[in-house]
Amino acid sequence: MAEEKKPFNQFLGKMIVTKEGKRLGFVKDITFETGSGELINIVVKDSTSYTRNLNLEKTPNNDFLIPYNAIIAIGDFVIVSEEDLI
Repeated sequence: MAEEKKPFNQFLGKMIVTKEGKRLGFVKDITFETGSGELINIVVKDSTSYTRNLNLEKTPNNDFLIPYNAIIAIGDFVIVSEEDLI
């Protein structure tokens, strides 16, 4: 079954949570490889104190980055695997 493509603006503002239900923040932006279009990271806005305690990479503006390979599902929320963040 082919994966459904969704416009970028459908991801903006979605809450990011771990599969255990811990809130990490909201989708601010995404980073991707311009040549292939491969998604690399989700940029987090309004990060929680829990997010700040994780050892996540940051942008030059100190926004946290969640690797795209940590994403489990995208629906009403963006659900990520905490094990893939550590």
